[in-house]
Amino acid sequence: MKVQNMTSNKGNDIPNQFIVEGEHNGQSGRFFQSYSSVIAFIPANGSSITLDRDKWDYSTTTGKYRNQFLGEGIAETRKKIKSGEYILADLN
Repeated sequence: MKVQNMTSNKGNDIPNQFIVEGEHNGQSGRFFQSYSSVIAFIPANGSSITLDRDKWDYSTTTGKYRNQFLGEGIAETRKKIKSGEYILADLN
């Protein structure tokens, strides 16, 4: 398992916001962790992204860095949840 801080546009470490390389349900990939909560998982094999059902939209700060991790805004994320493209599950 590898853990690194997310970085700002200026290249500085962002406290309490992490990218973790690991496994979920037997799939390797990257997690976004905000403080001590796992928010999202992007599998390396390109299958569906999983968001934590209770924490994915926890706060403004979490949302800012979730958007950065996913490379999209909240409206696009909500559309993908509604369409079933993103999976909601318990990641914590």
